[in-house]
Amino acid sequence: MRALLCLIWLILVPVSLPTPAVAGEVTLSSADLVETGSGARIAPDLVLPAEDRNVPIVGEANTQDGARLLRHLAGRGGINGFSGILYDNRDRGHSTLDPGLFPRLSRLVYGPALVSEEQDYGLAGRILLPAVVFGNSSTAITNGPIPRSQVRLAMTSRMGQAITPRLYETNALYVYPEHRDHDSEDLFPANWPYTITSQGSSGSDRRFLVALAMTLAAFPADTFAALREAGLVAPTLQMILRRNLATVSTREDYLSGRAHPVAFEPAQIRIGRMVAQAADLRADAIPPMVRLKVVEDGFRPAAGLAGLDERLFDTPSAIARIWRSFDWDREMVVTAADTADPNARPLRFEWRLLKGDPARVQIEPLDSEGRSARITVAWHDPFSEPAPGGGEDYATRRHARVDIGVFAHNGVHDSAPALVSIAFPAHQVRRYAAAESGGAPRLVSIDYDAAARGAYFDPVLHWTAPWTDEARYDLDGTPLGWNRRWADGRERFVSFREMGNPAEPRYRIDRTAPERPQLRFDG
Repeated sequence: MRALLCLIWLILVPVSLPTPAVAGEVTLSSADLVETGSGARIAPDLVLPAEDRNVPIVGEANTQDGARLLRHLAGRGGINGFSGILYDNRDRGHSTLDPGLFPRLSRLVYGPALVSEEQDYGLAGRILLPAVVFGNSSTAITNGPIPRSQVRLAMTSRMGQAITPRLYETNALYVYPEHRDHDSEDLFPANWPYTITSQGSSGSDRRFLVALAMTLAAFPADTFAALREAGLVAPTLQMILRRNLATVSTREDYLSGRAHPVAFEPAQIRIGRMVAQAADLRADAIPPMVRLKVVEDGFRPAAGLAGLDERLFDTPSAIARIWRSFDWDREMVVTAADTADPNARPLRFEWRLLKGDPARVQIEPLDSEGRSARITVAWHDPFSEPAPGGGEDYATRRHARVDIGVFAHNGVHDSAPALVSIAFPAHQVRRYAAAESGGAPRLVSIDYDAAARGAYFDPVLHWTAPWTDEARYDLDGTPLGWNRRWADGRERFVSFREMGNPAEPRYRIDRTAPERPQLRFDG
């Protein structure tokens, strides 16, 4: 990836003078940016000021856990410090990293034209910078029919699905608050390693910024250079963050759901331990970024009454599916064979269920190193788990998603996870029962009327309908159609033949009310 960006710069970038840099401040203007043709712009000539080693690496007022250790490491020499690192605040100072905490750290400033285009605000990824970047935007979509956090916006939009993984592979990592997407109910349709989501709203991201800054500064200089060259800064930060949560003490803890929630509690970060692990990471022991690919897919491009795609996204380190069909179970084969260790160390892979019912998820490795696995998942009704930090507001959190983590072990360290997620339509009420002749359970009924029950659903991904369908089968178990009952008492039989091909359904989604789209039957 780094070589490709360099090639693009050499071909596309006109000869120009670098942007002048003020100590501790890097100004980015429209004139610095070059189109890549892939929906992003790059700033190849952007110059970061040299790190002033005469300035303390940690400000005098910085009493965070790990500050004393970082001062000691800087005094001993050999660590990277803040050379080549840039902080990017994308909420116009609403929740920013205090400059006094890290006097040597360079900060990005957007020029007036970019500010007027709102290139400085919200979700990052439309601009790629020639530096190791960490940043935040303590913002969310709070107005309009589809409110959501920046991370859920990224997961549910084509642009976000494209630009966010690209940042991860080019040494950039951003923090966003979950802001009501992960309180009493987990509304995220997937889990991924490309961002850090803080539990809470504005300001909940600040502790993560401190942790990232101190961890980046603590890497040995040769390790930092190797991480940057290989595009592995962000995956390594994710591994270190998760390995040193308060809930994680052992390797088995790290390979469990304890280490990999979709949103992280700020109080669970152990910054001092993160700094210590970064300082001890050798360049020849850097773990790889796990790369996934679907080999066989039981999820379909057209499924359910509306014939919608079940494939939410396929990205290098995260795969997400949405359960839309009527089946009891689904199967897919996924491989991590494209994963390569940066030091050519042999790899072994672990596939672990992080969230979901172990009785309804089977993971079968298909080779001795675990490079590929067959995943079989059965239908999940919504389930509740304890919500750490929920306090009096909510003691439990409702989930409707299965998460599977894939880890590569290089003989020294486990990698950050790659993730396979399957989201279920929690606003539907489904009943399955064992077939009379035995075998797998089959669908009995689906209540689609989320509006009548006041059930929330994401209108970007789902819809509601004012009826309940009861499945009808013939004597040999072949589906015939539905007994459809409306809320007003009407009832009729709808045959599968009448419904038509799922790829060309006789239904349309009425988005007259964008916050609650309705399914209409054109038969």
